[in-house]
Parts: sequence; structure tokens; C-alpha cells
Amino acid sequence: MSAPTVSPDSTFKERPESEKILDQGFVGLTTAFAIAIGVILLLIALVIFIRALPAIQTFGLGFLTSSAWNPVRGREEFGVLPVIYGTLVSSLIALLIAIPLGIGSAIFLSEDFIPLNARTILVFLVQLLAAIPSVVYGLWGIFVLIPILRPLGNWLNANFSWIPLFSTPLGGPGMLPAGVILAIMILPIIIAISRDSLAALPPDLRQASLGLGATRWETIFRVLIPAAFSGIVGGIMLALGRALGETMAVTMIIGNSNRISASILAPANTIASLLANQFAEASGMQVSALMYAGFVLLVLTLVVNIFAELIVNRVKAKY
Repeated sequence: MSAPTVSPDSTFKERPESEKILDQGFVGLTTAFAIAIGVILLLIALVIFIRALPAIQTFGLGFLTSSAWNPVRGREEFGVLPVIYGTLVSSLIALLIAIPLGIGSAIFLSEDFIPLNARTILVFLVQLLAAIPSVVYGLWGIFVLIPILRPLGNWLNANFSWIPLFSTPLGGPGMLPAGVILAIMILPIIIAISRDSLAALPPDLRQASLGLGATRWETIFRVLIPAAFSGIVGGIMLALGRALGETMAVTMIIGNSNRISASILAPANTIASLLANQFAEASGMQVSALMYAGFVLLVLTLVVNIFAELIVNRVKAKY
């Protein structure tokens, strides 16, 4: 049997020069956009650093370990240790609440626990949470969340006051309400990214695990979650970045107290809240100190993102 002949007309035609130019232009444009994002980030950091330079030269690293904040002219003394503490602790409380709820919701919405129509509605409602303005969350926290948490906080203080975390009563705004409101605000990020990571896994993983005799929950916890772990961690770290920088809602319900307290029921403050409360009326060295605080927040966020990238790359290499 002779091999079929290929006619000259059936060969592939060379791409037009215009298409090649268009592709090259698209690559160049996207490369320029990517470089521009990095340049913008560097410019933002540079401007903040330059504006913070007088405070950096005056207070040095002692700014990070001091608790004083005295903007009176002639006796200026600034330190951000309480607000760094409040930023980290409120974000930690938010993560402790949001991670189990977020991952559990993602599993519920990615697996066939309920009909597809019901899942679609729930996914839409979760996405709707991300569209609510932060000031609305703050108002809801003042009029709904704090009255709900106050009896619980006072009960914890009455029965477990020997534990430093509950050593003060919850009179109103405080660290715990701020952490809870942050958890609600970052839930959509964790749920959406975790759900997408689980849904993107090949169906063969589920089928192979079930075929080997694993139960449904063994498949979820021992196969699916480890396989999607890098995406889940990425979502958690993105949510942590949002929690670290959240301003309006936290400012309204954290109490804005520049002191360190071991109790999560006591008022506190965050870097973002400090900037929101004082920047409009600041002048002189106080402006530079606030810019220094903003630079510290920028560095914290950068460290979180670097840490997340390292975790994601390590998990990718493992799985």
C-alpha cells in the first residue's frame, strides 16, 4: 500500500507578518504592564520611606519598641509597639475563626453535598459578602455584633478572669469584636480561593481514592486537601494581607486605645486605625511618624506575601 501523497496546497500556510507583529506587540505590552506594576510598588514604597525619613532619623528602631505617642509640639515622642501588637493579634483572631469556617465552607461548596442549584446560590451569597463596604461592616459591628458579644465576653471574664486573655470585661469596642469582624470580611477570600483550588483538581484523584476503598471524608482530608494545599495557603495569606490593612471597620469597633493588654476583650488599636484617626489633623513630625508607621505596615504585608510564596512553592514541590 503506497503512502498518500501530500499536495502543495495542503501544506500549512505561513502566518501573515501582521499577525506576528500583533503577537509581538501583545507580548511587549503585557511585559510593560508587569514591569509597571513593580515600578509603581517601588515608587509607593520610596515615597513613603522619604516622607518617613525624618522620623526614622529621629527615633530609629526604638520607634518599633516604644509605646509612647505624644504629638504635642516640642515634646514629640512616638512609638508603634501597641499598634503593631493590635494589628497582629486582631489578624490572628480573624484567621483562627476564618480558616476552619472558610475551608469547611469551600469543601461544602465544592463537593456534591447539596444540589447544584443550591450551591450556585450559596456561592453567589459568599461573593456578595466581599462586595459589602467596610463602613457597613463597621456599623453592623457597632449595633449588632458588639451587643451579641458583650454577654459572652462578660461571662468569660466572670468565670475565667484568671486567664490573661479574659482578664478584663467587654464593655464595648475591643480586640475580640475587631477580630470577629475581620474574620467575616476575609471569609469570602478564603472560601472563593479554596473552593476554586478544590474544584480544579482532576476528577481522577477522587475516583482513584474511592476506588482504593477510602471513604468520602478520607478522600477529602487525605487526598483532596493536600493536593489543593498550595492554593488554600495562598488564599489564607491573601486574606491575612487584607486583615492587616483593613481600616474603616476595625477603626469603628476596636476602641482605638494605644496600649498593650493581654486581654482580647480590652480596647486596642491597629496601624491602619492609627493612620485613619490621626493623619487628617497631623502636622510636622507627627506626619513623618505616621508615614513611618505606614512603612512598617508595608513591610509587614511584604513579609507575609514572601512567606506565603515560600510555603506555596514548597508545597508545590512536594505534591
